[in-house]
Amino acid sequence: MRPHHASLPLVLATLTTVLLTSTPAAAVGEGGTYGDAKGEEISAATSRSRIKLTQVSGPTGGKRGSLSSTDVNWEPPPCWYEPLFTPEQLKNFAETDGSGQVSIRQGWIGSKLWTDHFRDENDAPNHFGTPSTTKGYKDYNLGKDGYFWHGVAPDVTTIDDTSLCGRLMFWQNAGEIPDDPNAPTSETLADYAYDKVKVPDTEIELKPETESTVNLPTWVWLDKGTFQEVKVRAELPGTNLWAETTAKPVSLHLVPGTGDAETYPASGECEINEDGSIGTPYKKGDAEQTPPCGMTYLRATSGQPYALKASVTWQISWEGTGGAGGDLPDGTFETTQDMNVQEIQSINR
Repeated sequence: MRPHHASLPLVLATLTTVLLTSTPAAAVGEGGTYGDAKGEEISAATSRSRIKLTQVSGPTGGKRGSLSSTDVNWEPPPCWYEPLFTPEQLKNFAETDGSGQVSIRQGWIGSKLWTDHFRDENDAPNHFGTPSTTKGYKDYNLGKDGYFWHGVAPDVTTIDDTSLCGRLMFWQNAGEIPDDPNAPTSETLADYAYDKVKVPDTEIELKPETESTVNLPTWVWLDKGTFQEVKVRAELPGTNLWAETTAKPVSLHLVPGTGDAETYPASGECEINEDGSIGTPYKKGDAEQTPPCGMTYLRATSGQPYALKASVTWQISWEGTGGAGGDLPDGTFETTQDMNVQEIQSINR
């Protein structure tokens, strides 16, 4: 039986099985603290992955933000399976805690359900996956080399198919990846890392700095070294899977904030130079020159500044286990700043 209302958990007659449809996984149990791994203390939660992230290169301080994919249809994987418990860890969890999620949408509260299924070989119902009944285990598979795997969904509300990644926690021998369409791959880790990449804020240099003048160009540039490659490595413990996702800055795009403006180049797309800079810094005497990157405003502001948008495009690639690799959709990071434009009759230089 399933809930009549998707946002409310249904407690079955046993009062120990909680079924969830669109309720966030961390809501099972008290406090939403499941999923942390501290030594041998590992809890059963499906809202937190055990994927280990390491930033290999790129800035780690200052203002940073997440990328937006240029492909509006691209999304990170909604869910996947990953190893959680060794037999010893599951025994400890089941007999000392016993409150957590045995699948993405099914929580078991109390030790009895865990010991019945994983120690005493009793079959267990699976309300959202197939098969609908899962065969039990004997003594948590103690003495065997491997892991009990479970489904992970960073945000279960985004999963439309209630059976997706819906298997009850299951056994997999060490060194093996489950034969399942939702088993993780190195590309899964690459996508996961892409979603976690943080790039530096787009702080462009302007001349004039605070107020432009109608019909005179505004120079825009980014000094070399301001933007560097950002590389993030993702590894999944208990497997040999890893991936490194690299974000490389390739261009700066300008949108002046008004149709009464010209951009340089006309596309507004300023390519990155070989030395890592974008555009050319303004020098004295360049006021009437055409900048390689910039814009000219044709109408003054009147009380309300123009919203100048500057976005850097980052080219995304990845490599991973066994020589796998490829490209992912480009990402962008955009900032907006106010531009005041004055109109004067004459200019003295």
